[in-house]
Amino acid sequence: MLTVRVPLAVRKQRGGRKLMIAPAATTNRGTSSSDTTLVKALARAFRWRRMMEAGRFATINELAAAEKINSSYVSRVLRLTLLAPDIVEAILDGRQPEGMTLPGLMEPFPVEWERQRSHTVAKQ
Repeated sequence: MLTVRVPLAVRKQRGGRKLMIAPAATTNRGTSSSDTTLVKALARAFRWRRMMEAGRFATINELAAAEKINSSYVSRVLRLTLLAPDIVEAILDGRQPEGMTLPGLMEPFPVEWERQRSHTVAKQ
């Protein structure tokens, strides 16, 4: 009989999911802790913006009807395309601040990139 003990820590992640933390010596440097909900919302936002810019849909209401979702939700998600490029990059790389979640970003935020940076730091 062989017993192997590996010290693991279980940490609650965004959205209530649990994440197993392995010892530092065994962690894979390539994995990121990106918030998949946030990444999907960003992808949707930029996809919808491209569709509207290409003229596929003239209004948010048309887009919402085609996607079979509420137009106010489409509007709030589209607002994510106004985030500063470095904030978007941090989200995609999994380097966003701990408190940055989709529900938090669905709330109104400043349009100016510098104010966004200070706003996201202040919300933590």
